Amino acid sequence: MIEYRDARPEDGPALAKMAADSFVETFGHLYRREDLESFLRDAFSPAGLPAQIGHPDYRIRVAVDDGAIAGFCKMGPCGLPSPPVPEGAAELKQLYVLSPWKGQGVAQALMEWGIGLAREANAPHLVLSVYSDNHRARRFYARYGMVEIGAHPFMVGEQADDDRIYCVAL
Repeated sequence: MIEYRDARPEDGPALAKMAADSFVETFGHLYRREDLESFLRDAFSPAGLPAQIGHPDYRIRVAVDDGAIAGFCKMGPCGLPSPPVPEGAAELKQLYVLSPWKGQGVAQALMEWGIGLAREANAPHLVLSVYSDNHRARRFYARYGMVEIGAHPFMVGEQADDDRIYCVAL
């Protein structure tokens, strides 16, 4: 049975490994090795994602199945360009689920947590960015009423990806 809970400091190494594995599983084929390694080092080293656990600016929820982190959702301060992002929007920074747990409701539970957290904070909108060719994720977010409102570059090493900004009024 999958347990959903806030990430704890001791989850840091396992969460970083799960996030890196998920990123490589989904996007690894798109990048030069050095760009991918640079991104993974910056995003998931101890100074990256693990350091955000318990930080007052971030909330991280994990889905744990038999001791393994199957997925996570991270909410944090909005860093997307405004405009097009509406003032006061909350940002869903990351929502990752490993392949064995896709299609089992993990992403939905984490997304609903993120929406609830944004509503509790009285954010008028929830925004996120998603890679333009990640069609599965784009369909998933559309089911929550999210619509594309713009684009911005997402850097992986020296490669700029075409990310789309999605938004929903809360």
